[in-house]
Amino acid sequence: MTRSLGALGALALLVLCAPAAAETKRMVGILDVRVVGVSEDLRAKFEQQLEKQIDTNQYWLASRAAMRERLKFSTRWIDGCLVGDCLVEVRTQTQAQLVLLAALEGSGTSFGYVVTVIRTDTGHVLAQKAERCDVCTVNEAMTEATLATLQLLNDVPAQLPDDHPAREAAELRGKLAVETRRAASATRQSSRTGKLLAFTGVLVAAGGAAAYFGLDRPAWAMGIAGAGGGMAAGGVILLAF
Repeated sequence: MTRSLGALGALALLVLCAPAAAETKRMVGILDVRVVGVSEDLRAKFEQQLEKQIDTNQYWLASRAAMRERLKFSTRWIDGCLVGDCLVEVRTQTQAQLVLLAALEGSGTSFGYVVTVIRTDTGHVLAQKAERCDVCTVNEAMTEATLATLQLLNDVPAQLPDDHPAREAAELRGKLAVETRRAASATRQSSRTGKLLAFTGVLVAAGGAAAYFGLDRPAWAMGIAGAGGGMAAGGVILLAF
């Protein structure tokens, strides 16, 4: 009986701790792997090595294909978005807190790589590693690039550096872009209204003046001409401002 209670207690502890452990894990997505001078197959091999060796207690890894599958539903993200404010949309669509960029290049026996870790909340580069080997094999270069990527991820602190100013600046730029579009739309509307008022005012003023001089100068004709002049003046003011 005591053993059963102990087993139940241990099971309950595991259940309670599981959500807490899951909350500490980050999702990292492979956003782009570029290869130059080497086989295209290295893209898949690089991702496979990462998937096998990444610390699953710290990270969920989303492959490049999985990232593209989630991002294809976005109406705001384009394939050229690799760094900067546009990564906020990547975070929204994929839930990835970090993304990886990798470039693998080779020529003869010379190979090099650049791997970059970027945070998606601000679009800023968090860490980067670049190396070149003048005499090595493709497999050696691939292994080095994989190990460098894993090391960068392992070095990411549990609490990311405070980047409030950058985040606030990104939000401000977004708001400014929205207000600029609104102002431009309002300006176009104001311009159309001003032209319409000015044109209508001129016609009304001309009609009033014609009636005034053609009908023995009635007072109402002068009022119409004055009203038309006022409308025309209002239109001119809208066009000016």
